[in-house]
Amino acid sequence: MRKTFTSGNMAVAEGALTAGLKFYAGYPITPSSEIMEYLAEKLPQHGGVVIQMEDEIGSINAIIGASWAGFKAMTATSGPGFSLMAEAMGLAVITETPIVVVNVMRAGPSTGVPTKTSQSDVLQARWFAHGDYLIPCYAPWSVQEAYDLTIKAFNTAELLRTPVILLSDAVIAHLWEPLMIYEPGEVEVIGRKIPIDKQRAKFPYKPDSDLVPPMPILGHGYKTIIESLTHNERGFYAPMNTEYKALVKRLILKILKRINYIYEQETRYCDDAEVLLVSYGSTARSVYLATVDYRRKGLKIGFLRLKTLWPLNEEKILNCSRARKIIVIENNTGKIYFDMDRIFKDRDVYSSPVLSLELPTPREVSEAIEPWL
Repeated sequence: MRKTFTSGNMAVAEGALTAGLKFYAGYPITPSSEIMEYLAEKLPQHGGVVIQMEDEIGSINAIIGASWAGFKAMTATSGPGFSLMAEAMGLAVITETPIVVVNVMRAGPSTGVPTKTSQSDVLQARWFAHGDYLIPCYAPWSVQEAYDLTIKAFNTAELLRTPVILLSDAVIAHLWEPLMIYEPGEVEVIGRKIPIDKQRAKFPYKPDSDLVPPMPILGHGYKTIIESLTHNERGFYAPMNTEYKALVKRLILKILKRINYIYEQETRYCDDAEVLLVSYGSTARSVYLATVDYRRKGLKIGFLRLKTLWPLNEEKILNCSRARKIIVIENNTGKIYFDMDRIFKDRDVYSSPVLSLELPTPREVSEAIEPWL
């Protein structure tokens, strides 16, 4: 393990390198551009390729193709570019293509404020494309976690043969902090499950007991159909109720079956908490400082930080504290709040938005939650 000092964007790039990234396609967009710039220098040194595409649509389609060629692949963007990727993300879901997509959130709608932060893309990450699906999504709150959760995103993508989203933001992207980088063998890096023979590869959507099918690698002599339409296990178009229900249910259940692996959270001071503050990403940094300040003043305030935004482990969230009052603090108009209100249905749940183009201060957090204390 070696120690360095770097930014959140560079930490994402280093995490991808540690996880085995071999192909990156992207298009420059503030505040994510440093990821591509850093990888353009570093990835070729690790036997990989970086391509600047004509736009974000081309970028995500390129990494889908690279993944089917057997390479771990990633792209990074911000809100406007993320929107352009929606159709191809649906393609990655139904073809069960393991890719990592980083969205470094900035203010919107439309082009918004390119150089400022936000957490307003949370529900976009959940309901990105049309149709029924569930895409794992991680939200780091520090430079170290930007690195760690990028590795986790790649591992989740490979383990479950699914696209995964890393939802960073402009604050984390440009924050500089110490970073511990793992040497080979110091951290788990999950590889791809491939068919045992060419006959098995003819059924690219036939699952094993974990509901995840082995994934053929194109160019290795496999005869494989990659179909974006509702398909059977062979890959042929199958517009029948039985095939449709089986496919959609499996796409979702293969994720939910591994929720204990996917889902992560952090709790502080929850044992005696009468009020629980819930947050995530960069905003959680200020919420935690506000929590510490309240504790010093004698208030029984607890802190819950979501590292995984989708899927949520509802049982783990519900049981983390017996607090009767839940306050959700987000740098948006209130998005995760709706799930917290549903999960803590027999308690008082309040939304305290702190809309800010900068990292909200602990004082702004305190002012936002004061009406509910």
